[in-house]
Amino acid sequence: MTRLILASGSPRRRELLASLGVDFTVIKSDIDETQHPGEPPYDYVRRLSLEKAAAVAAKLESASDIVLAADTVVILAADTLGVTESGEILGKPADADDARAILRRLRGRTHVVCTALTVRAPDQTLTELTRTTVLMRDYTDAEIDAYIATGDPFDKAGAYAIQHETFRPVAQIEGSYTNVVGLPLETLRPMLSAVGIIPRSRSGGFCATPTLSPRSDADR
Repeated sequence: MTRLILASGSPRRRELLASLGVDFTVIKSDIDETQHPGEPPYDYVRRLSLEKAAAVAAKLESASDIVLAADTVVILAADTLGVTESGEILGKPADADDARAILRRLRGRTHVVCTALTVRAPDQTLTELTRTTVLMRDYTDAEIDAYIATGDPFDKAGAYAIQHETFRPVAQIEGSYTNVVGLPLETLRPMLSAVGIIPRSRSGGFCATPTLSPRSDADR
């Protein structure tokens, strides 16, 4: 029997994949995620996705299993012209001070969230990139401190969750909402279908492009 293996321990990815109505098993990958010197962000995220899938596939006893791996990065533009392949990757914060510094850098600016998906089947390996442009609102230092106090930023690239109900750091997005959460369902559905796994739910229970707008001062 063919199993779908999710090569991620992320609760958000588990929730998103489950929303498609597919059965799966979680086996976390364990790879070195160090960025190579001079490695462009898009090459980096694609490489990690492929390596995660390969690492988990090597642990499997059944050759018929299908592995889904994902890696997501937050990329800040290297200049004012927008995010390019020379942009800086903002990873998970090391501590509260690092989270504060990252959120201050993102405040009021545009960045790109890029997720690489790899679906590794016995007869083929598919890899796709999904990019979403994100504009952060002009939140205050006090809001940053309150958000950090919740402990939420520490396991997230870019030190934020778009779906956080209290902080709500994002003003606007262009592209996939679920990509910013960590698993772009619009990209994933056809990839799974291509290897014979048909999602039972079309909507997945998530809005792909919700309407987001900056909150007024009264809301802050």
